[in-house]
Amino acid sequence: DLDECAASPCKDHQYCLNTDGSFSCKACDASCVGCSGEGSEKCKACASGYVKEDEKCTDIDECNLPEKVCTKENQDCVNTSGSYKCVCSEGFEDKDGNCVQT
Repeated sequence: DLDECAASPCKDHQYCLNTDGSFSCKACDASCVGCSGEGSEKCKACASGYVKEDEKCTDIDECNLPEKVCTKENQDCVNTSGSYKCVCSEGFEDKDGNCVQT
């Protein structure tokens, strides 16, 4: 078997998997910017919203940062993978960018 992966045939956001007589390009983990294999521990660098922790790229919980990210009144922070979103608290709805009582 010839290791086709030695020539780095895959794109930046993929890693190469050598197979018998061939190869395949697999997508890097969403937490990675470039990778050498499967999973968040094989990242070359961490994507925005992720930080290297114990040799893995892990999600930053923006909702637990000392500085509040959702600053409008009656608004809650919801952590998402690699980011966060601000939503109106229960009993409130978004009206023109403000959370007003329903």
